[in-house]
Amino acid sequence: MVQQHSDELLAQVAALPSLPGVYRYYDADGGVLYVGKARNLKKRVSSYFQKNHGGTRIGHMVGKIVRLDTTVVRSEAEALLLENNLIKTLAPRYNILFRDDKSYPYLKITGAPDKAGVAGGRGGAPSALVFPRVAYYRGSVDRKHRYFGPYPSAWAVKESIQLLQKVFRLRTCEDTVFANRTRPCLLYQIKRCSGPCVNLVAPDDYHRDVLNAEAFLRGDTQAVLQALEQRMMAHAEKLEFEQAAELRNQMGALSKVLHQQSVETASDKDVDILAVQVQGGKACVNLAMVRGGRHLGDRAYFPSHVEDASAVQEFDDAADAVAAQPVEVQVLEAFIAQHYLGVPVPSALITSHAVAPELCEALSVQAGARIAAVHNPRGQRRLWLEMAQKNAQLQLARLLAEEGSQQARTRALVEALDLAPDHLDTFRVECFDISHTAGEATQASCVVFHRHQMQNREYRRYNIDDITPGDDYAAMRQVLTRRYAKLAQAGRDTPDATPAEEPVVEDSGPVEVDLSAESAPVVVAEAVAEAAVEGKPKREKVGGGGSAQRLPDLVLVDGGRGQVSMAREVFAELGLDLSVIVGVEKGEGRKVGLEELVFADGREKVYLGRESAALMLIAQIRDEAHRFAITGMRARRARVRVGGSQLEEIPGIGAKKRARLLQRFGGVRGVAAASVEDIANVEGISRELAEEIYRALH
Repeated sequence: MVQQHSDELLAQVAALPSLPGVYRYYDADGGVLYVGKARNLKKRVSSYFQKNHGGTRIGHMVGKIVRLDTTVVRSEAEALLLENNLIKTLAPRYNILFRDDKSYPYLKITGAPDKAGVAGGRGGAPSALVFPRVAYYRGSVDRKHRYFGPYPSAWAVKESIQLLQKVFRLRTCEDTVFANRTRPCLLYQIKRCSGPCVNLVAPDDYHRDVLNAEAFLRGDTQAVLQALEQRMMAHAEKLEFEQAAELRNQMGALSKVLHQQSVETASDKDVDILAVQVQGGKACVNLAMVRGGRHLGDRAYFPSHVEDASAVQEFDDAADAVAAQPVEVQVLEAFIAQHYLGVPVPSALITSHAVAPELCEALSVQAGARIAAVHNPRGQRRLWLEMAQKNAQLQLARLLAEEGSQQARTRALVEALDLAPDHLDTFRVECFDISHTAGEATQASCVVFHRHQMQNREYRRYNIDDITPGDDYAAMRQVLTRRYAKLAQAGRDTPDATPAEEPVVEDSGPVEVDLSAESAPVVVAEAVAEAAVEGKPKREKVGGGGSAQRLPDLVLVDGGRGQVSMAREVFAELGLDLSVIVGVEKGEGRKVGLEELVFADGREKVYLGRESAALMLIAQIRDEAHRFAITGMRARRARVRVGGSQLEEIPGIGAKKRARLLQRFGGVRGVAAASVEDIANVEGISRELAEEIYRALH
């Protein structure tokens, strides 16, 4: 074989059991190459090492394998669940990978259903518990409130809230606003709220409106209309014509909404529609959601590693002597398996391509209910699927056009500055900016442009201390030294080695998890946690006193000759290449498009021209660094002036709880002036924590 592997690895492969399970390949740096599942671990894994794969994608992957981990499971369904949990956790290089975006928005109705409309406030004042609030929500759900969704977008949630306001006139105000109203707000005047804050609606009537709103969200629209009609007739028989007229208007508003939304009341209430398109090595999965019989919109997802993963999948199919799956099916099954892990799955999935029955079985096991997938629907379902397919096609075309444009901008910048990166797709730019207010709360920012786009996960801020306030040159010296000192030291220690892009630490070896026949399916999740901790490489975090992972192809500094001279001094002291430093000097009137580029290696200044794509890209990166520095500086200044750090020092107060407290009370002074009861009313704050906050601030 061309690929040479250690005797230890080959012996491990030979000793594998002929049982279903999941396997993981690792490279020399501990990075995960591939995660796969197999009915027969010994047969599947052995097939990778039994022949010469040449220069194919499989050959490149197999040549990098230095370590193997396996996990034995009881069935294919459990193997599929474990495989996709590991794919999401470890992000292997040769698997189809979808971005983990589970932060779906929900529509929330506050309070438990058995507490609504049964208690009054103190002294006859209305209580927020009696009159539940409808609100937009994003985050983990609990049993204290009622949640409807998930929705594909924030817009879909807000549109549904507007419908509930028009038809059922439920309140949307915060509890603190509700408790302090003395007269109805504008929403009451325009008939979008029934005015519970000032007792303009009886608790029982409001409670019925809440129940009807929930039934509407569940899709029971006909039952809601019948209940409203019965109440209207009852009021009419009692000669209560004003109340009857209100219900008549409510029925009219609901009927109008149903007509506008084209609600299907006959069959489907909760359905997900999935359509996939593949073109030019890229793929798009369009997910459309139907909830309560209403089409709520869609969202597009774009996986990575499609071509590499497709080649490995075709090899696996050939090893199992089965027909190779089309790329569309591979992408769709990968999306379904990864997306619905930890996300509520409806009972029906409508798909553009047939998916494996084992996938539906695994989803059913996870959900505890039968999940069906239909790929050749009729009637309304067919219309939904055709719309999803069209949207997937449009979104993929947009992505390809944008990527072509982004690559063109990167190429224009490389050519304009006469750079020679190893590969255009790996071209990396880091840009620095300094921000302060008259020397107060100085911060430096570093933003990263890589793979033709801004990489906000790699942004870093640096608090600048021990300098003369307002000395931007000293601040630039400090941030560049902190950013690149360790990189320079690593280069001196190993002069012949190329700095690794992603430093890793050694892990502790293979993980074997044997699921016995008595084990519950939830053990799969526990196996994932252990495997992920053991197998995932630890990445070095850049920031503070850390160093960059590798010297970028271009270092931009926001400033002219002065800042560039300071950067040149730092790089000269560190022994780094001066030619990568470029300053962005503002032009006449500080107008965008008139910037000139200043070089640290002695070249003359360059003006690229107002219409230059390269200059527009540089300006975009520079402006992003400026924005990032300003927001950090303002936050640091606010903590110093207002005392926000007081809350941070209280045990149990994290960023979310601190933000909720400051938003509710308008600042730390407002929190200090609040009573324990007021603090405990903030979402996520228990009575014990409220007492601790009160003691800390007094």
